[in-house]
Amino acid sequence: MAKGDDIEQRLINFAVAIIELCDQLPGTVTGRHMAGQLLRSGTAPAPHYAEARGAESRRDFIHKLGICLKELNESLVWLKIINAGNILPETDLTAIMTENNELSRIVNSSIQTAKRNR
Repeated sequence: MAKGDDIEQRLINFAVAIIELCDQLPGTVTGRHMAGQLLRSGTAPAPHYAEARGAESRRDFIHKLGICLKELNESLVWLKIINAGNILPETDLTAIMTENNELSRIVNSSIQTAKRNR
């Protein structure tokens, strides 16, 4: 297993969990809006991470990981809105929010390490 494969797989699994969660959202105007927004932000980190792994320079690597982190941050906000609005039961959101936080910390740590090693 190459360095970073485990994180990439976790990000792919996160994207699949987001897809499944979005399918549970109601078909109301609000539910469709939130599903669309969360679907975009929640499935984006995995491909951005893959792009970062193939970066042309350390600066490019840091930039692409930064985009991955921004998408994770946006996803977390949408998850919090869904939770605060009682749109889905909190039990449906706890694990995915925890994984989001863990992935965000890992990606942020990678960014900080890359910046230190410039």
